[in-house]
Amino acid sequence: MTDTPFHLFGIRHHGPGCARSLLRALEALQPDCLLVEGPPEGEAVLPLLADADLEPPVALLVYNPDDSQQAAFYPFAVFSPEWNALHYGLQRGIPTRFIDLPMGHQFALTPPESEPITTDKIEPDHGEASAVNEAEAGGGDAAETDPRLDPLDWLGRAAGYGDGESWWNHLVEERGDSLELFAAIREAMTTVRAETPGPERSAAARQREMLREAHMRKCLRQAQKEGFTRIAVVCGAWHVPALADMPAAKADNDLLKGLPRVKVAATWAPWSYRNLSSASGYGAGVHSPGWYEYLWQASPEQRAVGWMARAARLFREEGLDCSSAHIIEAVRLAETLAALRERPQAGLDELNEALQTVVCLGDAAPMRLIERALIVGDRLGRIPASAPVVPLQHDLNQQQKRLRLKVEAVDRTLDLDLREANDLARSHLLHRLTLLAIPWGNPQRAGRSAKGSFHEIWTLQWQPALAIAVIEASRWGNTVEEAATAKAVDQARALTALPPLAELVNQVLLADLQAAIGPVTQALEDLAALASDLVQLLGAIPPLVNVARYGNVRQTDVGMVEQVLKGLIPRAAIGLPGACTALDDDAAQILRNAIAATHQAVRLLADDGLRETWLRALERVARLPNAHGLVCGLAARLLFDEQAASIEETARQMSQALSPGNEPALAAAWLEGFLNQSGLVLLHDDALWSLVDGWLSALSEDRFHQILPLLRRAFSGFSAPERRQLGERAARPDTATTAVGALPDWDSERAERVLPLFRQLLGVG
Repeated sequence: MTDTPFHLFGIRHHGPGCARSLLRALEALQPDCLLVEGPPEGEAVLPLLADADLEPPVALLVYNPDDSQQAAFYPFAVFSPEWNALHYGLQRGIPTRFIDLPMGHQFALTPPESEPITTDKIEPDHGEASAVNEAEAGGGDAAETDPRLDPLDWLGRAAGYGDGESWWNHLVEERGDSLELFAAIREAMTTVRAETPGPERSAAARQREMLREAHMRKCLRQAQKEGFTRIAVVCGAWHVPALADMPAAKADNDLLKGLPRVKVAATWAPWSYRNLSSASGYGAGVHSPGWYEYLWQASPEQRAVGWMARAARLFREEGLDCSSAHIIEAVRLAETLAALRERPQAGLDELNEALQTVVCLGDAAPMRLIERALIVGDRLGRIPASAPVVPLQHDLNQQQKRLRLKVEAVDRTLDLDLREANDLARSHLLHRLTLLAIPWGNPQRAGRSAKGSFHEIWTLQWQPALAIAVIEASRWGNTVEEAATAKAVDQARALTALPPLAELVNQVLLADLQAAIGPVTQALEDLAALASDLVQLLGAIPPLVNVARYGNVRQTDVGMVEQVLKGLIPRAAIGLPGACTALDDDAAQILRNAIAATHQAVRLLADDGLRETWLRALERVARLPNAHGLVCGLAARLLFDEQAASIEETARQMSQALSPGNEPALAAAWLEGFLNQSGLVLLHDDALWSLVDGWLSALSEDRFHQILPLLRRAFSGFSAPERRQLGERAARPDTATTAVGALPDWDSERAERVLPLFRQLLGVG
């Protein structure tokens, strides 16, 4: 092919060695046209590569504006061969084009049931469009079990390496640039495609690959037709043989004729090294993007020393001992290992082994820190403000700047003081994004963020897939507040259960969506007026109480919520006794949890009238003769804790429930409900302890074995210290305890009446 105008450069996506050799080859060739594997729709945003604010890693995002589920990412890093080729062409004014099958066709050919392409699922075998295919990735978990899924693995194993990844790293990525590299890649791929079965994929995936390669060849012919004579073609190594020996143009045209097409749009999106790694599920991912960036930047002569210096700085920042002597010895060991393995210089394997041996003393745990922070890395790219985005994304960007919320790829804890205006506004934004299913932040429920405090604690981490979530949420509105309001009102109209609707009211108030409060609260009132399911009524009370109790912390008007509660709690109290009858074990457990949560909410509300109403309902439940023991025992315990029932009354109820006339299973259920996952009541009250002790002692061996699983379940909810103290008390001799069924107080006057008869009988005058 000496007379051909096409110069094929087969590369591995995200390979620094390929990128370095490619730039040298382009300088030698001086092409007049540059063709790169990629979506043609992305050419509209290629001029943004000249913007200094476009910092890799970034991804070219192509999506269907009418169906955000159809979207594909094409990631680029600073060391990606395509990224450097694009920069080379644009900086020199060379016509630069993408030649892959347009995503408009690929989306139209994708079955409707296929999953959207996101950062954690880019698998061509399932029919989704992708920037690369698995065979070009040079690795992957599936390839380790079946080499037919990765032809490069065959070459690596044949060369004596453990896998294709290690082979490719040492021969290509960790070496200097070479003009002979691409001829060798072409020869290897030609042999692999001709003499091996190749990757096992579905018929749809094979058909899509045929279409992609046919379109690439069509673009090559078009460039030649336009008069270009030095056409540089940068594509995945797997495609090189298919582009080198081109069939007749008619065959490709017939294959591409009549393909369906949908409208698509393209933009840039931030990417991260975590999502560039193969561990994320990205089909063309690399194991060590952080290491590859270092290879791209560092000179080969100082590679080992520079990497060890980075590792030492990281260890010291984490408080681990790492001296200069450690680093010197580790570098010597790494270079010795490379010499023993007949390699020109130490690679990542040798450096890792030396660090673990010398610095970590053989311990693998500190090496996980090296892997996370250095080998993979936590870099997140940045896109310029001029990049085309949907209006919702633009509004989000503006709010992130105004509220000084930095977009980062690493987990960052954000402690918000709701008394501060800026922190309160941050909280509103994060809650609005959560309502829109854009989970940039996850609220924590522990520490100072507990209910009732002035603090909220969030964990923030930006994932590239959130760009798709923003696009999907943009159908609700052009600003975050407008979109969240519209979605909340729509959800309120669609919900038919009280608990999720009450939780939605809570979310709306947390997000400060003033325009949605009225419609959502009205929907709750309407549904509550018709609801007859007691469990639903009880489930709606806790989230509403949380809003009513702590609305002042967030400067929220909760008057409408308080009015709803004044109707819900009495209705729930009236229906509670009737709902506690004729329950099976599963229904009783559900009702028990609902009663416990509602009781805690009523206490939190601090409304004396509603509290009295609720306690009277619990009194009726505790006295029900035919109710499930689990709810009756719980009601008795809650009344006892609230001091609404005396110790005598509680002891009498327990004595009745645990009397020998009752079935042991029913008695065990009552006891489980009464204990309510806390054994303190038994530890601090001798009368109740004696009642339980006497009941257990009176059981026959067969009855005891029957109820043992129930007792274990009841006691399993106790904390470890409680179980230990209960065991210690049970082991002590029982002294001066009250007998089962005995009253705790004596009537001294009545007891003295029998003394004269006792004296006469005993003859003691």
